[in-house]
Amino acid sequence: MAQLSIRNLEKVYGGSLKALHGINLDVKDGEFMVLVGPSGCAKSTTLRMIAGLETVSGGHITIGDKIVNNLAPGERGIAMVFQNYALYPHMKVRKNLSFGLKLAGEKKEEISRRVQEVAEVLEIEPLLDRLPKQLSGGQAQRVALGRALIKKPEVFLFDEPLSNLDAKLRASMRVRITDLHRRLKEQGQSSTVVYVTHDQVEAMTMGDRICVMKDGRIMQVDDPETLYAKPANAFVAGFIGMPEMNLVDATLTRGESGPVVTFGDQSIRFGAKLAGRLEAGVGGEVTFGVRPQHFRLAAAGEDALTAKVIKADFLGHEVDVHIMIGGQRFTVVLPVEDYRKAAVDGTIRIRPEEDRVFIFDRESGQNVSLA
Repeated sequence: MAQLSIRNLEKVYGGSLKALHGINLDVKDGEFMVLVGPSGCAKSTTLRMIAGLETVSGGHITIGDKIVNNLAPGERGIAMVFQNYALYPHMKVRKNLSFGLKLAGEKKEEISRRVQEVAEVLEIEPLLDRLPKQLSGGQAQRVALGRALIKKPEVFLFDEPLSNLDAKLRASMRVRITDLHRRLKEQGQSSTVVYVTHDQVEAMTMGDRICVMKDGRIMQVDDPETLYAKPANAFVAGFIGMPEMNLVDATLTRGESGPVVTFGDQSIRFGAKLAGRLEAGVGGEVTFGVRPQHFRLAAAGEDALTAKVIKADFLGHEVDVHIMIGGQRFTVVLPVEDYRKAAVDGTIRIRPEEDRVFIFDRESGQNVSLA
């Protein structure tokens, strides 16, 4: 079993600076868990505490059936892949892969077998007799993966391993890592992964579940689809999704036929779909959220918002339209043909899709439109 459990985990620096505020997280056996959030949210600190590279100020970490707080990194059953690869520069790839097994006292025959096995899985056989300086970034990252994989750990830890690669290589390595995880599970090998990134595209495309963090606290833990469709708060809503969700100040009132949302000097009426999702008593000053993809051009005579076009970014298959409504800035994604026929004198008439609209409490940021 390679289940990972974190309970009331805290990290305090210098006796007063609290970086981690008593978080709780369970990672299932064989799960690919991604920790994501902006710089300074303590995601890497959490990973380093799991690895034993940072001391625990409070709470405990359990791997399998043992608490590992006071165990050395080598005794925790983990393997870690770093952002900078951390390969031994004077050792060829073959020795980089085998060095840890040699220190552990494995027999030469077993070491040779496992090096060959890992090299085949990661397609690095032609690289075994090269030095790290002779490798490309993608090749070096595959060797770093191999060095973790060869140890057959209970838990794999990844600390922003793709951030030094260009966009094309990052996309390729995302596929390689998730495919490797799938193959390990199919072969019955331990494949529990905790993966840290600040890139929400990596998080959404790789994780079975995603833990979104902010300022040393967990904002939400869910599968990618739920995070996108049902964000627990405005922070998660704005962090997950590209382009990011429009989050603007608005006033919510209850009209005769349903909720009315007002932005400055413009208002739009909604009906039963939004009314049925709102918590009882919600109204007044709120944060209104809608993703750029969830606007459509309004039909003639339909209740709509009149938007002034500030800028339009042509992206081939679609247009990112930057607009102003009631003094608030929005981004709208429209098909090219819709934008070309709709833009008249620098204005467009649009309407948000009612079942894709979110209302957040202005003060707490909590989603009050999930019911």
